[in-house]
Amino acid sequence: MHSNCNGTTRRDFLQVGLSSLGGLTLPQLLNLRAEASGNPSKTANDTRCILVWLDGGPSHYETFDPKPEAPDGIRGEFGTVKTSVPGVHFCELVPQLAKSLDKYTVVRSIAHKQNNHGAGNHYLMTGRPTPVPVGCGAHVTFHPSLGSVVSKERNLRNGLPGYVSMPRMSRSGGPNFLGAPYAPFVLSNDPNSSSFKVRDVSIPDVIADPRAENRRELRATLDNLERIQDKVAADPAVSIDEFYRQSYELVYSKPAQEAFDISREPEKTRERYGRNGFGQRLLLARRMTEVGVPFVTVYSGGWDHHTNIFPSLKDKALPPVDQGLSALIEDLHERGSLDNTLVICLGEFGRTPKINDRGGRDHWSFAMSVLMAGAGIPGGQIVGATDVKGYYANDNVYSPEDFAASLYTKMGIDPNQILHTPAGRPVQLIDNGRLIKELFA
Repeated sequence: MHSNCNGTTRRDFLQVGLSSLGGLTLPQLLNLRAEASGNPSKTANDTRCILVWLDGGPSHYETFDPKPEAPDGIRGEFGTVKTSVPGVHFCELVPQLAKSLDKYTVVRSIAHKQNNHGAGNHYLMTGRPTPVPVGCGAHVTFHPSLGSVVSKERNLRNGLPGYVSMPRMSRSGGPNFLGAPYAPFVLSNDPNSSSFKVRDVSIPDVIADPRAENRRELRATLDNLERIQDKVAADPAVSIDEFYRQSYELVYSKPAQEAFDISREPEKTRERYGRNGFGQRLLLARRMTEVGVPFVTVYSGGWDHHTNIFPSLKDKALPPVDQGLSALIEDLHERGSLDNTLVICLGEFGRTPKINDRGGRDHWSFAMSVLMAGAGIPGGQIVGATDVKGYYANDNVYSPEDFAASLYTKMGIDPNQILHTPAGRPVQLIDNGRLIKELFA
């Protein structure tokens, strides 16, 4: 079980506002979404997004911004590795990502001042700071998350959800005032398991028999006369039954079944991504975006390395990320899907330059690295820089607002638009966000 510095574990999920809506069943989601809007808005393009969230704050030193010239106590235990771009080096723990740099950009100069998990998570997951101070362990949604906004702007296709999160929703990944229709559909099961099935999508064995369809038709016939009367009376039970019908149709939907059935992938491909939960979730995310799911978050916990950072990164945290993320980018490229798939990897902040007396690095929001690939983003770029010791972003500095504005623009969504709460209060989607111009070169 992963926990952050304050002892908050995955089970300590504070149900603040609408953040508790991460566990909606598909019939509930369909019901709520249909109530929300009968005319989903159109978007300027068909870009999909896979957001890889490294919860806890991954170290920029031990990933994409090593400082080999820094003094002892700052540079860390690891060496560097050459990338596919001459003159650019990464930490030696990400050799496969280093080889793939020609296909993505790393922004080394995103910075902010929200130096605890609760506030930092909200800032990067929504593009807006919290309006009031919050504690390190807070799970808050003062503003709709990136995924919820994208979900609102996109049509459901083939009955598939507009926003999926695996294996859980991040602490600020909820819809806030947009409401439950735009909460993520959470897939908690491990796709690396031989018994993997998706809740509300997998066909139960008991109804896999063709005779089940006959029984359903018989039930529908027997209910018909009563249903006619119920509809006239506007019985709410009819609505519930209708959305369970939609869920039933999803179960039998060929695109849905193919998207969620990871066993259809060749074993060679599954091994390429890594035979672990993280790697297989990335592969499943690729499958879902290819059939039209517009936003998928792959959550990875355990990145709050206040103690023993070097063995933790080397033995556990970084190998699956290096293998799985590089495989995802290369696979999308080979399949011709990278042009319309935005791939992002980040956490809420970086880590301190100074290694503490417990062999770890602490929270540091003044410098962090973000990987961004696909959707027209040039490959082989390093955007911005930090100082020689990695203390501060000091060249071409960007904010979380800039990151969010760039993401929305890549998704064909106007970052300057006004949203409205249920009470009619206007809310700016992003305040003063500017585009990271290098992503649009």
